[in-house]
Amino acid sequence: MKTGNQSVETDFILSGLFQYGQMDNFLFVAIVTLFSVALMGNIILVLLIQLDIRLHTPMYFLLSQLSFIDIMYISTTVPKMTTDFLTKSKTITFLGCEIQAFVFLALGGTEALLLGFMSYDRYEAICHPLHYPVLMSKNICWFMVTCSWGSSSINALVHTLYAFQLPFCRSRIVNHFFCEVPSLLPLVCQDTSQYEHTVLLSGLIILLLPFMAILASYARVLTVVFQVSSGKGQTKAISTCSSHLIVASLFYMTTLSTYARPHSFHSPEQDKAVAVFYTIITPLLNPFIYSLRNKEVTGALKRLLASLIFVQEMSL
Repeated sequence: MKTGNQSVETDFILSGLFQYGQMDNFLFVAIVTLFSVALMGNIILVLLIQLDIRLHTPMYFLLSQLSFIDIMYISTTVPKMTTDFLTKSKTITFLGCEIQAFVFLALGGTEALLLGFMSYDRYEAICHPLHYPVLMSKNICWFMVTCSWGSSSINALVHTLYAFQLPFCRSRIVNHFFCEVPSLLPLVCQDTSQYEHTVLLSGLIILLLPFMAILASYARVLTVVFQVSSGKGQTKAISTCSSHLIVASLFYMTTLSTYARPHSFHSPEQDKAVAVFYTIITPLLNPFIYSLRNKEVTGALKRLLASLIFVQEMSL
């Protein structure tokens, strides 16, 4: 047991998103393209916010944190998945699976809480503009970010340590394309119904409460806008709020579908399809929906490109 057989018995096998059929090459190219665009969009947004002093505001500070999370979030699953496809290998070590599950859970929880704080920022900016500098000071912004990272990391650590000390059956085939706590529970050789209640409770606190806060915040924002703005202002507010709500709903509804149901109600193929939305699609859409449509961000991008062109011309 101390030879190479031990690694075989302790490693997990990911069934993967690809089934090595005719459509897999197209799916592989599509996922790599989406990953590249998401990575580029979020990196550009972080750099713009850091380099342009006009974007040094609470809203863009929180957006830069969201982009930073999305960069790591999508990088937790896609590189491993694409590497497995190219090497035709589906194994992941026990420790590697544990680390991936922890990092993914921590980042997902942080994003869920941060999106709620971002909606609060918009609520204060529009509904209490005179008090906004005090209510969204630099210290409060850092407090929000620290709370998001700290609470979600503690939650992820508790769930990961508990889930991975459970007795796994001899079968180590994870019917998913990455290690996620709900996808590991069917492999456990004991009743996990009690533990699933704690997963459900955590999901309701970290996912449902921020989502309800977002809905309440935007409802109040739209109410205020309709009371004080003209038709053009109302149209812009509806367009902005609706796009934000669509992306937020996509993230929260898909994650709740995974973390707020017992594993007996899960379908592996459905879980994989749902996971694509909150692991790849959401990090892809976030920078475009929340920022790159804004005039301030597009203006910062134009100024950065103009300065780069000027520097290049001066060097010639």
